[in-house]
Amino acid sequence: MRGMSPSISVVVPSYNDAEMLQQCLTALHGQTRPADEIIVVDNGSSDATVDVALAHGARIVTEPKRGIPQATSAGLDAATGDVIGRLDADSIPPKDWVARIARAFERDADLEALSGPGAFYGGTPLLHWFAESVQMPLYTRAVAFLLGHDVLFGSNLAIRADTWRELRGLVHRDDNSIHDDLDFTLNLVPGTKVRFDRTLVVGVSARPYQDWGRYSKGFAMAMGTFALNHREQSLLERRRQWIAVRHGEGGDPIRATR
Repeated sequence: MRGMSPSISVVVPSYNDAEMLQQCLTALHGQTRPADEIIVVDNGSSDATVDVALAHGARIVTEPKRGIPQATSAGLDAATGDVIGRLDADSIPPKDWVARIARAFERDADLEALSGPGAFYGGTPLLHWFAESVQMPLYTRAVAFLLGHDVLFGSNLAIRADTWRELRGLVHRDDNSIHDDLDFTLNLVPGTKVRFDRTLVVGVSARPYQDWGRYSKGFAMAMGTFALNHREQSLLERRRQWIAVRHGEGGDPIRATR
């Protein structure tokens, strides 16, 4: 219920990432304010992913169709909390991550989606600098400016369950060639109150930056996500709608529909 302390579900998609998942779930169990529900989405793993999840008392959701968008959407669909947090298997949330999410949504009844950056671990200091000082600002500042609103970072986000129900029919949940967090960001209904809190930091593996092939594939996926959504509605029109909502009559945000 809005205005009261919300129940919190946390969704963690995982595919053959048992070792990283162990770290993530250990961090979730060390929270100052425990999550009301932890869901691990097994995306067809052949390693110990399910065993690790069960050992930590997580609820297992199986999504046989391979892909992060499919696994993420399946987990969000299955969650029962008022607010649904989303981490990657290699995310390591700080001890107060769940508490800060609960407090943010409790204090701001209009807040619908919240996200924050990653502090990268593993790899070299140069990789950390590139990921945190170049790649992250490119997304969280430049893309946010392009779209006219804050973005969602998939390794560290939370969304109200009713906002997800509104969004789920707009995103491309069956296309594993896209970045799901960018797709979520692009398809937020104009007027959605979304906030990127730069102090809400989680640990994130630098694996995507350690291999040029993997990084270039990720970049191509981002460009493909932009292109797919642009074909459906131009990015300029999307930005125009958000600005129009922001300057609606009386200064109050209104929902725009596409």
